[in-house]
Order: sequence, then C-alpha cells, then structure tokens
Amino acid sequence: MKYFNGKVAAITGAASGIGKALAKELATRKCHLALSDVDQAGLDKAKVELSTYGVKVTTQRVDVADQKQVHNWADNVVKEHGKVNFIFNNAGVAMGGSVECSSYADYEWILGINLWGVIYGTKAFLPYIKETKDGHIINISSVFGIFSQPTQSGYNMSKFAVRGFTESLRQELDILKSGVSATCVHPGGIKTNIAQNARMLDSMSSFTGGDNIDAMKEKFESLFLTTPEKAAKKILASVVDDKRRVLVGPDAYVLDIMQRGLPVSYQKLVTASFNFASR
Repeated sequence: MKYFNGKVAAITGAASGIGKALAKELATRKCHLALSDVDQAGLDKAKVELSTYGVKVTTQRVDVADQKQVHNWADNVVKEHGKVNFIFNNAGVAMGGSVECSSYADYEWILGINLWGVIYGTKAFLPYIKETKDGHIINISSVFGIFSQPTQSGYNMSKFAVRGFTESLRQELDILKSGVSATCVHPGGIKTNIAQNARMLDSMSSFTGGDNIDAMKEKFESLFLTTPEKAAKKILASVVDDKRRVLVGPDAYVLDIMQRGLPVSYQKLVTASFNFASR
C-alpha cells in the first residue's frame, strides 16, 4: 500500500510548520487532503495554495483537545472524500517551566493537545482507515519523547506518552494484520513557530541565566536545524518503508545516541550544561 497517489490523508496542525509541509509534499504525490488546525486563516491560505496541485483539499477548524470536534472532523472527512487512508497526528504545542511552578492547568493544556489530541485522532480515524485495509497512522512525538530535559516536564511527559501509545498500537496492528500500520516520529529541532508560540513560565529564567521570555524563545529557535520540508520528506519515506520509529534531524540522532549510550548518566551531562549556560 505504500504509495500516496489517489489516497486520502488527514493532517492535524496543517496550517503551518511540519503539517503544512506534509500537505504540500503529499499533494505533489497526488494524495487528496483533509486538513485541520485551530488557525482558520492559515487553513484558508493553505487550501488555496494546495488546490493548484490538482487534488481535492478540504479543511475544518478543529481543536484537537476536544474529543467531539475530532470525531466530527473524522466523520466529515469520510463524507467528503469517501474514505481516509492516513491520519497524521501532528498538532502540538510546547511549554517551559519548572515542575514546582507549573500549574495543573498548564499540564492539562499541554497534555490535552499533545497527548489527548493524538489519542482522539487515532481512535476517531482508525475504524475508517481499517475499512480501506490500506492505511497508516503517523503520530508525531519528539526527540524529547526519548531524551528528557529540565524545564520540559510537561513536553517530555506528553511526548513520552505518545511514543508508548504508538508503539503499543503498532504491535496490536501487526498482530491483527488489518492492513493498517503505525509509525512514531521523533523530530529534533524543526524550523517552525513552535518556540514562538510556546507557553514559557517565569520559572524558566532560573534555569537560563535570567533571560527574558523573548530571549529564551530566540535562543531555542537558534538551535533548530531542520526545515519542515526536509522533515516532511523523511516522514513520508518512513511511511513508505513502514518504519516503526523515525528520527528527524541530526540533533535527534545525537540525542538518541547519547540516551542509548548513557541511559541514566546523560542526565548529569544535561544538568552540567544548564549550570554552565546559566553562569
């Protein structure tokens, strides 16, 4: 099944970043598109751009943290396209702050989008994808779903959970032999707006040498190495090859190697680097 021509792909977080790059790359391969995001203006713009590729493009404003909205979107995708072969659960947000100073509401916010959005998207689309006997579920975790960092407890928690959820799902699908597969994606730093849109708590300054929030966001962005377009190509290649896990970007490979080689003591290296940087 590992081709895209004539198939239908649903993508969350499709108005920008990796989601939009995936949509464009899929359109070049003649895959029809069902796009969602909370950014209606961004969706409208993407639809105009992508419609020039000669594929059907539908859009719907969806908050992936809302179960009813996600299920309604899945139903509408099948009504509008007749089927759906792929769901790319890509929508995500970032948050920085200490455990002590992060509120329960902060954790609920990031888990609602990064984890529950993936769960809702998977469960809403899986029955429809199984009907095609020719589909794939692609869940976007992060290298921070492999490697933990101070100030990233919320983000780490959500992305580690996506990894565990997707790896369990993949094994179930392999056993059932339903024609559906699953891949967990672990991007490193991708040149998107995720840092600028992140929820940065005041407690971050205690770990970054007193930088203000704007300076912290710029510092994080300076570490991003991979374009969304390169990420999209790597992700689609992993679907074609039916990979269980895919790392995206050179930094993802470096951190994965560090975690494999130093599964516990890497934390000491990270702590030392934070102490040095905050001088």
